[in-house]
Amino acid sequence: MTTHKDKRSSRRRTGSAHAAPRGSGRQLAAGLAALGTLGVVGFAVVAWLPADAKHSPMVTDAVTGAEHTPSASSTSRPPKAKPSPTPKPSRTEEHRIAIPQSGPGTFVTAPGRSAVAGKGKVLLYKVEVENGIDVSPAEAAKEVERILADPRGWTADGHSAFRRVSSGPTDFEVRIATPDTVDTTCKQYGLDTIGEYNCSVDHNVMVNLKRWVLATPVYAKDVTSYRALIVNHEVGHFLGHGHVTCPGKGEPAPAMMQQIKGMLGCVPNVWPYDAEGRLITGPAVP
Repeated sequence: MTTHKDKRSSRRRTGSAHAAPRGSGRQLAAGLAALGTLGVVGFAVVAWLPADAKHSPMVTDAVTGAEHTPSASSTSRPPKAKPSPTPKPSRTEEHRIAIPQSGPGTFVTAPGRSAVAGKGKVLLYKVEVENGIDVSPAEAAKEVERILADPRGWTADGHSAFRRVSSGPTDFEVRIATPDTVDTTCKQYGLDTIGEYNCSVDHNVMVNLKRWVLATPVYAKDVTSYRALIVNHEVGHFLGHGHVTCPGKGEPAPAMMQQIKGMLGCVPNVWPYDAEGRLITGPAVP
């Protein structure tokens, strides 16, 4: 459940023993020469086989690198095998983000500013991340900028525009914080987020770190999309939009629907508007 309170309403080498054959010195010399030749050949095999056979493919959650082992019967050194390309793992594969329950309640603001997205009244906002949590303010700001600038977002209403800043007065702040910090802020306005939800209160769009990292079961394999839903839903509250419910089975779920409570027959959707600019909504929730 997302809640709101609007201000304005990580070969063992083996060998065999060889006995020198009886015969002339010339035969002995020839035998020794033959042994010497075998020794050289044997060394060559030991020298290259382990190196070329050694292979340590990179493994991600879903991808294993291909392995190539040269044939031991080859009489000449084979060309070096080219490694199979491995897709770059996502951030959650490279590094699991810790989710502390609480933090200091202080924030660092993402630097820089964005271009204006949309037409109409320009709403200035900051992106802030609670100190001590493993989220890059700059990366978080890029995500929020992308979401608010998407043509399926709130700019499609024709009168809302957004610009991110890092200083000066703002209309609202998007704050990513620990569950306890979100609870504390939201409770000040009479909302109980129980360590699980997000909220929009006054000029604060409070994003629960747990939801930012884990999403919900419906969006667990597409966390990026769920982040868009968080931002669109809570900024929607700031703009004055209330909760709505599923308009019908198989229909796209409205961004202002409390999807964390269940889809109610709707299919996942994270945008307020569709590609044709039509508002995706449903019956109002009292």
